[in-house]
Amino acid sequence: MAERFQAPRGTFDVLPAESAAHARVYAEASEVFARAGYGRIETPVFEDTELFERGVGASTDVVQKEMFTFSDQGGRRITLRPEATASICRAYIEHGMQTLPQPVKLWWYGPLFRHERPQAGRFRQFTQLDAEAIGSDSPLVDAELIVMLDELLHGLGVPALELRLGSLGSVDARAAYRDELRAYLREHESELSKDVRDRIDENPLRAFDAKDSGTQAVMADAPTMLERLAGDDAEQFAAVRELLDQAGVEYTVDPTMVRGLDYYTRTIFEFHCDRLGAQSQVAGGGRYDGLIELLGGPPTPATGWAAGIERILLALEEPAIEPAADVFVAAPDGQRQRAFALVRELRRAGLRAELDLAGRAIKGQMRQADRVGALRTVILDEDGSAQVRDMQSGEQRELDLARAVEELAA
Repeated sequence: MAERFQAPRGTFDVLPAESAAHARVYAEASEVFARAGYGRIETPVFEDTELFERGVGASTDVVQKEMFTFSDQGGRRITLRPEATASICRAYIEHGMQTLPQPVKLWWYGPLFRHERPQAGRFRQFTQLDAEAIGSDSPLVDAELIVMLDELLHGLGVPALELRLGSLGSVDARAAYRDELRAYLREHESELSKDVRDRIDENPLRAFDAKDSGTQAVMADAPTMLERLAGDDAEQFAAVRELLDQAGVEYTVDPTMVRGLDYYTRTIFEFHCDRLGAQSQVAGGGRYDGLIELLGGPPTPATGWAAGIERILLALEEPAIEPAADVFVAAPDGQRQRAFALVRELRRAGLRAELDLAGRAIKGQMRQADRVGALRTVILDEDGSAQVRDMQSGEQRELDLARAVEELAA
């Protein structure tokens, strides 16, 4: 017997019984975005590696440890996209979207790839939903995106949600703060984990995410960016908070929050679900005013967020639902063509209709109707007559085939 294959570690198959839950998230998101005027964008599954090295940040875990990178037949370095924002910004620049009325409001849905340790709700191939508003520095943009995400998650029924809100300040303000934080970490270097010590120069803010108890004790007394907010940065953060208060969106200000990607500035936020335990984040995002320029475009402010579909579904704990048929058509051998024709008519009328495709006898076809969850079964007789059976009550009656589509659709 030939060797059996399995999906690569950290990937997954979405089976028909599970796809309904994925489809519900997509449909709910489509409605939320349509009401707010966001248009769907799609980007390639792989991009030039430099796009992520420059856009995401060479010092991030994503670039250093998690990207799937290879050389193509032409010797070009290619990477399976680990996140969507850099690709969307590349498309914004490439297609001259800066000439459109600003902000350009976009949404995206698709698979991403990161070589990280698989765990509950986290995979090496995962599905993500993104929203981006490019071309405005107004706090209204930040608030609109957060409110949309709050509406989507609550609309889906994600329980025990907590919105955490913070700010990283402007690029210049954060640079000054990073210098201060580096100096503080150097003073306590012997108490830090090796991983944090190795990244003091490149990415000191990641120390706030450390799981090591010694590092956590040091960071409890570390200066925070929120304590250093001043001028326009402080005003922008206050304006976002006021808009969220006005919208009735509850949040917790988190002075220690950082994001895993280097491009974030000013407003940052995360939605957490307590049901998921230690790895509780289901969505997050923030402002990234310097990314477009970093990728070769004009100076352009922008804000966005990403939500993990598998994380959302894990929080919802939705049961798998087998797709059900509205009508199953059962027929003896001599009536197969009539059954095929009737099923086509029913489908054109908008009904989910199935027939036997495996040559079963009538009893076997009735069992198959049960298996596919059919609500009703039409039984064609050899003499050209037909019966329709309610599969729940068992009641059966004559069916006029001339009016079958009209009766069954009603």
